[in-house]
Amino acid sequence: MAYSIEKKGKTVQEAISAALEELQLTQDDVEVEVIEEGNKGIFGIIGSKVAKIRVTVIEKEEKNRCDIASDFLYTILNNMGVEADINVSEDEESIVVDINGDNIGIIIGRRGETMDSLQYLTSLVINKEYEDYKRVILNVENYRQKREETLIKLANRLADKVVKYRKPITLEPMNPYERRIIHSSLQGHKYVETYSTGEEPKRKVVITMK
Repeated sequence: MAYSIEKKGKTVQEAISAALEELQLTQDDVEVEVIEEGNKGIFGIIGSKVAKIRVTVIEKEEKNRCDIASDFLYTILNNMGVEADINVSEDEESIVVDINGDNIGIIIGRRGETMDSLQYLTSLVINKEYEDYKRVILNVENYRQKREETLIKLANRLADKVVKYRKPITLEPMNPYERRIIHSSLQGHKYVETYSTGEEPKRKVVITMK
């Protein structure tokens, strides 16, 4: 059942403002019914009437986080002029978003930077109205899996060079996700170890002999 309150004021707008302040809503969130227009009367005193209005809160269909994520990303992609299919799934800990389509490299960006930014923004949007936090995992054309495979191959190839020449190798700057892949892939290596150096966003992984 819709919730309504009635308010009075010197003018209709004053009554509306009072109602919105009490409800902590904007005018887009309510329907306004004017019961009494109100008037100033003679000389602003004699026969004056206050305005009276009824404000009803608009009942909105509650969206789940998958719907929120999907709507948000479709809006972003449309503004970018990108046509893509968005599939959103949810488990106990995370929201997983898969985006597929033709010519959508713009969504990935350099080394996934644009994709990571979209992931961060989506996380802010879907968690805004909820007390519990859910992580967002956004993947475009299976980029993350392909990138992970590339980084693992790179880590092992460079580890072999470190062992062969017995000199440490410093990789190019990477984001935390990619650095974690390098560290993890060489964690059990017999001869080399890894550590990170530098400050974000130019933090790098170093592969060196144990």
